[in-house]
Amino acid sequence: MNDRSRRTLNPEKRPPPWQAVVTGGSAGSMEALEAILTRLPAAFPLPVLCVQHMHPSGTDFLARHLDDRCRLAIREACDKEPVRPGHVYMAPPDYHLLVERDETLALSVDEKVNYSRPSIDVLFESAAQVWGSRLVAVVLSGSNHDGAAGARCIREGGGLVVAQDPETAEQPAMPRAAMQAADSEVVLSPDRIADLLLEISGMGEGDGDMPTALREEDGHG
Repeated sequence: MNDRSRRTLNPEKRPPPWQAVVTGGSAGSMEALEAILTRLPAAFPLPVLCVQHMHPSGTDFLARHLDDRCRLAIREACDKEPVRPGHVYMAPPDYHLLVERDETLALSVDEKVNYSRPSIDVLFESAAQVWGSRLVAVVLSGSNHDGAAGARCIREGGGLVVAQDPETAEQPAMPRAAMQAADSEVVLSPDRIADLLLEISGMGEGDGDMPTALREEDGHG
């Protein structure tokens, strides 16, 4: 199936430089996340912050698994750790992951949000406060609506929201909820999400400011 770009941009106003990527997923999303991260080179210049729903008693297996297979440095996030370009930070099991104003990470054991800790909404909303219109959010497969409110917050702040195409998702409810909440911005398969991240970082085809998928939607392709 063809990927779909549904965002409408003002052709007179180019998007700002992108500063960070946040991702969220639940059931069925690990394969999609791996497909994206394995495509990114070691020199990828943006930090990537990830929330994956998992059992509270889980281990750091996912971070270690991805680190073994990816060229980027991937690790579980630590409290008060500075966010560094070209690094991937995974929320530890049973901790919310947030970004502070000084671009350091924070871990929290506050109440669950959307029955989840870590919660995608918690990460997305805190990141939106820090990076605003320079933030890219990616919502992957999952069976509930966590991430939808955060996606709306990012969209309202001028950031970019990308949803996994529900037809490629094992559980389509989560990306569909994000699409609806964020006014159906960009809907892509995992491989095309990787292509878009390369474009916005200036490492792929296109000019780095306006990704090809968005430029073509606005008639600038």
